[in-house]
Amino acid sequence: MAQKKRIVEVEIQVDGQPYVWRIQRQPMWSSDAANWRGMAIAVRHQEGQREAVMEFPPAPPPRKGTPLIQPAHIPPQVVSKAIRSAISVGWEPLSRGKTVAVSVDETGG
Repeated sequence: MAQKKRIVEVEIQVDGQPYVWRIQRQPMWSSDAANWRGMAIAVRHQEGQREAVMEFPPAPPPRKGTPLIQPAHIPPQVVSKAIRSAISVGWEPLSRGKTVAVSVDETGG
């Protein structure tokens, strides 16, 4: 029997608003651009449906046997800064619509 993929969602408060975030994509090799792609997190307002995916720059390629990134490895300050960055570029968390992709730096800005 196949195991179900466990998705861990983490709650966070940003400027008094409740959000939920999860790791959307682990750092990985991309055959499209022939280089590494960074981690991405998906965020939505707790009362909303519209998501924003924050794409971080690629880190150095992981060594063989390195464990996957867990939500506990990502500082809450980075996530909250990434949420503020997404809102500043036009993401409206309580609206309906397509997922918004936002590129952020390693600090979330």
